Amino acid sequence: MSLAAERMGRILPSQTIAITQKARALKAEGRDVISLSAGEPDFDTPDFIKKAAIEAIQRGETKYTDVAGTPALRKAVAERLNADFGLDYRPEEICVSTGGKQVIYNAMVATLNAGDEVVIPAPAWVSYPDIVQLADGKPVIVLTTPETGFRLTAEQLRRAITPRTRWLVLNSPCNPTGSAYSRDELKALTDVLLEHPQVWILTDDIYAKLTYEGREACTVVQVEPRLRERTLTMNGVSKAYAMTGWRIGFSAAPVSLTKELIKLQGQSTSNACSIAQAAALAAVSGPQDFIGEMVAVYQKRRDLVVDALSAVPGLSCARPEGAFYVFVSVQQLLGRRTAGGHVLESDEDFVKAMLEEVGVAAVHGTAFLLPGYFRVSYATSTELLEEACRRIARFCGGLA
Repeated sequence: MSLAAERMGRILPSQTIAITQKARALKAEGRDVISLSAGEPDFDTPDFIKKAAIEAIQRGETKYTDVAGTPALRKAVAERLNADFGLDYRPEEICVSTGGKQVIYNAMVATLNAGDEVVIPAPAWVSYPDIVQLADGKPVIVLTTPETGFRLTAEQLRRAITPRTRWLVLNSPCNPTGSAYSRDELKALTDVLLEHPQVWILTDDIYAKLTYEGREACTVVQVEPRLRERTLTMNGVSKAYAMTGWRIGFSAAPVSLTKELIKLQGQSTSNACSIAQAAALAAVSGPQDFIGEMVAVYQKRRDLVVDALSAVPGLSCARPEGAFYVFVSVQQLLGRRTAGGHVLESDEDFVKAMLEEVGVAAVHGTAFLLPGYFRVSYATSTELLEEACRRIARFCGGLA
């Protein structure tokens, strides 16, 4: 008899992590691999943030903190969200967690009963549906289309909501597509949500600072303040501050929900790392100008990748408005045979063969709930991106 609980059969290992680990293993074997699979900035954490962590160690700030985070960090997070989005969160509405993923996990486990539904627009980050299922909920996947820029429409949302709907998960800019909702597009969705008082909104704003062409990111409570009392705003330091390994995410939500999140976290991980919290405090309360410098580099890389891959016969992709991913359609190439003899029956076959034959790691679209695509991350050097695009072109050009 298996020791694993029944709930473990509902989920799969993270496919983005699995492909990244496969690429690392091949590199360790001496293979020439360019990994475009990880959602991780290649920039180093800024020195002033690292210095804050070192100084915290030297001051002996190596003890437990409050479960929800240090008072200084909770206050600074509230002030940062308020400054960035014109909100009015208070420190007692903030819970600091071990990464943004824990925020989402806490929210679903703390609120879902068996059979409760969570609406998830797709393509979507790979972990949303699995976390919902671990919490005994039911993911309701709503497929968006290239024609709407992979954005959920008000009519799609209205059709997806039932009496069992408990949450809508929104991610803007989106992983994997890079699509970002405008204020008007969000307002159309919030108008629908106002009609359904049982539905809460989890807005994943982890890429909100990474937008292009001067586009201003917006968030649900900013667009519709009447939804404040049933919205959880999630953010963190991993993407905008190049701090993925520090593992700091945070939620902003009404005190009633925040208390439940803290209760759950107190019986799981308890507080996030005290040293990482000191670094996050420096990040959110310190200079922000370096983020714009990173965004300018990302925008150039985005254009390089989009222009190069759009020129490859059989591939097509939109120009992302944010984040650091390009979502590439391979639908015209499925059914063909590679130079190495692999038949490409699916997008997963495509990325596996591409890794094996030309040493480029990407993530197949099925992992993000939309087959026929693959995702590349351009959070790596220009030189590696140029070489990766040449290899992808060569791989596609060799198909028969």
